[in-house]
Amino acid sequence: MYGLTRSLLFQFSAERAHRLGIAGLRQLGHFRGLCQSMRARTLQGTTDAMAVEVAGLRFAHPVALAAGLDKDAEAVDGLFACGFSAVEIGTITPRPQPGNPLPRLFRLPEHQAIINRMGFNNHGATVAAAHLRQRDWHPGPLGVNVGKNKDTPLEQAVDDYVACVDALAPLGDYVVVNASSPNTPGLRKLQEPEQLSALLGTVQERLSAVAPGKPLFLKIAPDLTPEAVDEVVDVARARKLAGLIATNTTVARPFEHPLAKEAGGLSGAPVREPANAVIRRAYQRSGGALPIIGVGGVFSAQDVYEKLRAGASVVQVYTGFIYEGPGMVRRILPALAQLLAKDGFTRVTQAIGADHPGLKPPAS
Repeated sequence: MYGLTRSLLFQFSAERAHRLGIAGLRQLGHFRGLCQSMRARTLQGTTDAMAVEVAGLRFAHPVALAAGLDKDAEAVDGLFACGFSAVEIGTITPRPQPGNPLPRLFRLPEHQAIINRMGFNNHGATVAAAHLRQRDWHPGPLGVNVGKNKDTPLEQAVDDYVACVDALAPLGDYVVVNASSPNTPGLRKLQEPEQLSALLGTVQERLSAVAPGKPLFLKIAPDLTPEAVDEVVDVARARKLAGLIATNTTVARPFEHPLAKEAGGLSGAPVREPANAVIRRAYQRSGGALPIIGVGGVFSAQDVYEKLRAGASVVQVYTGFIYEGPGMVRRILPALAQLLAKDGFTRVTQAIGADHPGLKPPAS
């Protein structure tokens, strides 16, 4: 069914199709009973053996939705209806901003990829907060991904993150500092150890004041060198972060394509292995002690399983959802259960970090 819908949507520009998709999910969210029944059907047969706990949050299974799809928290309930264990909104900035000039979103179906240079287009923290306050159905963790406005000087970036925490942290279940988008000039400089430590320290201080105990995650780039990943992990552990989200989009272009010259971040299948490499490195550096939410190039149960074995506790999807559609989670979960059983795992948590037997924490 989605194959036909996708064919129709793909007749539109990528951004127009995105807006239509979000509008449909937003309308779906108005029908609580339908959302609940859709979610129940998707998760039918999913047992506690598929559940994961990260930073005190319970995920019914390891397949969640990444930030970037629902930037303004307008379609959260519709997305939960699709069966995701968690939904992450954003990236949200303190003030509204239109983002970069059009066109800024490009599909590359032959590579199962998307290039975007959206530039944190969103209606601002106040609007997102209003949308979240209207919700009263909470089937899983809700993440709030925050960033800085484009016109905020880098040396004042922390003020933007703090403003977002003030507005949004009490309304979500965890907060994500996005310092890794390639589409806001200079943003990735915030991943440098000294700046990163200062930024995280200030954000943590405010978070503990407005939403005590709320977990804080950091989203990092797939383009970091192995040594840079080590530095980020060391900062994250020193600051006692809840975990890392690895990874954002890449600026690399590992293929030839007429659209490859377009500026922006590449997501989808081509970023799968770079993301997995960052997950492995981060898991190794932390000795398995720092939780990782893996994202990048996830289309199938095998993709989820690879990230779990590499060291991710939860796996997020974005581009895969665009190509695979609302039935994605329903298809992945039973296939993932088969992969786990084939390797002798009785619980999904036993697969986390399985590619690092010397570092693997005791199975739960």
